[in-house]
Amino acid sequence: MHRPPAARLLSACVLCTAALLTASACTPGQSGRAADAMATRSAAPALSGSGALTAAQAQTALLTPADLGAPWVPTQGAATWRDGVLKARTDVPDCQRLLDAVYADQPLGAPTGTYAVTGFDDGDDSAQLRYQVLSRLPADVDRSLAWLRTLPQTCGRFSATTTRSGVQEVQVTGLDLPDVGDGRQGLRITFTGQSNTMSDSYDSYDDYYGSEGDGGAEGNQGDATTLTLEVAAVRVGGDAITLTEGALGALPPNATAHAIQSGVQRLTDVHRRARAQA
Repeated sequence: MHRPPAARLLSACVLCTAALLTASACTPGQSGRAADAMATRSAAPALSGSGALTAAQAQTALLTPADLGAPWVPTQGAATWRDGVLKARTDVPDCQRLLDAVYADQPLGAPTGTYAVTGFDDGDDSAQLRYQVLSRLPADVDRSLAWLRTLPQTCGRFSATTTRSGVQEVQVTGLDLPDVGDGRQGLRITFTGQSNTMSDSYDSYDDYYGSEGDGGAEGNQGDATTLTLEVAAVRVGGDAITLTEGALGALPPNATAHAIQSGVQRLTDVHRRARAQA
């Protein structure tokens, strides 16, 4: 059976650097070619110590489709659920901080040094993965990791009001990660709402790509729809990697763990080569 293309769950607009770094919205229904999904910034201000990543090193440390394996490919655009679901409000301060961090793709807070970011799509599972390498002071990263560890207790279940998808019931649980790096924390976050409140997220795809005879969103009006996210952050010396993977429904199995393990190895190799060349 032919699977729907990944673009059914991806925004049809071109993914620009600002969208990758700030998760700002793209305009629904606007067509465009795939953009380069990679962006970098040099340290400003520079972190203390001589081992901080350069912009070129951070870019080299990013994952590639070859690291992830098939069917992952460079992203075609920001998923519509970023604005449709992740832009949300709640009355619980820690939970609002979590929502803001996930929407901005900054689970460790805003980068203060060098960083590089890229994105990938999995058309088989209609999933999207966003990956970042950044330099931050170890103490700052460890404080952020400690905060992330508290969230399954402080924000285990809460309600959030989204901009386009109505009220979502949110559940936050811990996520086991490979024993890599100098500190790590993972979260699984699910947003559950009614499919008719998410219909706007699909309309632009039907308008742009056309219907494939499956009825689109209208065929399941009123059914519960779940967005599943996995968020992971790992400190590696004076640097860190973060990852956010999401899909409407089930996520590809083991993708987060594999990406984290591969990413830590790439970052470690970059530092090893830099020391050898010094």
